[in-house]
Amino acid sequence: MSRGKTWLKRIGLALLFLVALAAAALFAGNHLATQKMHRSVDVQVQPVAYKDDAAAIERGRYLFSSRGCVDCHGAQGNGHMFLDDGKGMRIAGPNISPGPGSVVKDYQPADWVRSIRHGVNPKGRPLMIMPSEDYNRFTDEDLAALVAYVRHLPPAEGGGPVVDLPLPVRAMYGFGLIHDAAARIDHARPPEKPVPDAVTAQHGAYVANMCIGCHGAKLAGGKVPGGPPDWPPAANLTPGEGTVMTRYPDAESFARMFKSGKRPDGNDIKVMPFGSLREMNDTDVRALHLYLKGLGPQPHG
Repeated sequence: MSRGKTWLKRIGLALLFLVALAAAALFAGNHLATQKMHRSVDVQVQPVAYKDDAAAIERGRYLFSSRGCVDCHGAQGNGHMFLDDGKGMRIAGPNISPGPGSVVKDYQPADWVRSIRHGVNPKGRPLMIMPSEDYNRFTDEDLAALVAYVRHLPPAEGGGPVVDLPLPVRAMYGFGLIHDAAARIDHARPPEKPVPDAVTAQHGAYVANMCIGCHGAKLAGGKVPGGPPDWPPAANLTPGEGTVMTRYPDAESFARMFKSGKRPDGNDIKVMPFGSLREMNDTDVRALHLYLKGLGPQPHG
């Protein structure tokens, strides 16, 4: 056998070995993913009493429309396919209205707290896609208001959640490179204390809790946890040269971006949940801008 053929054979064997190794890693990762999805997460919660008054329901309506619920569950609360990349990744929020196919029809007060704040379903299993890292910081009053609104939604027909993940993504989840909702939360964290709705940094800090899931605990941006590979990194929301906040020197420019979904130069901003953000009231937007401008600068990511 010539030296050239020998090298070709060795290269072929090496490639086969790498393919076999990759297949074994995918198989192992998929097995770990299945185990993680079915693990039990023991969370002790303090139920929040139901509210049915008009003020609570109206506050809940505002939170539902402005804090991302509508983006995943739809305006009627009966579910919404919010990600379908055409490559096998499909994610839809379930029906949480009181209608046929509702996943919350048998919920008790503790179940709402467990799911919203902790990313854990009533059976103790982790919820794969739920921004509980943001909602974990709701006050008891806001959580009760949100639940009040959802419980009073008109019944609409829908189904359960859809979480179709390509094998490589499942393997990444299995090996801990992607985390489910329950794994990203400090379950011992107490609820936030109420602060007055006003254009203050204190209220802005409360509003900014809705940004943590994508922009990170320090709001410095970076890779969006669990996002598809082709998603751009989340922007750095802290002040400083080169950060996105230099584009929004005042609250007015910041508010225009929330309403339009566009940068000051007219270009569209991708990924951001503008279906919800444009519903935020002026007080929340201005307080958020004030808080972000007062943060200490952080390096991106």
